[in-house]
Amino acid sequence: MKIDNSIKTTAAVPGDISSAKSLQRAEITAKNAQSSSSDSVQLSAQLKNIERNLSNGEVFDTARVEEIKQAISEGRFTVNPEKVADRLLETVHELLRTRQG
Repeated sequence: MKIDNSIKTTAAVPGDISSAKSLQRAEITAKNAQSSSSDSVQLSAQLKNIERNLSNGEVFDTARVEEIKQAISEGRFTVNPEKVADRLLETVHELLRTRQG
């Protein structure tokens, strides 16, 4: 299997590709709201988590991505469907919890 590097990729933030721009807009809005009135603005837990991830630098492990690409190109990469299903269910549960609370 050949890996095609012609697709341009960007670092993605878990949850939403446009989260970085959304975070910037939210911060600007929060600063404007605080400076123009005495109302306080509270960031959601998800937004705080995104901010923390962005401040840590890389959003994903570049070395791990390269390792996986190499394993795929050599035919050594195997998918564990049980693990994929478990992680998918965890994500769905987390999304449902954030919508309810």
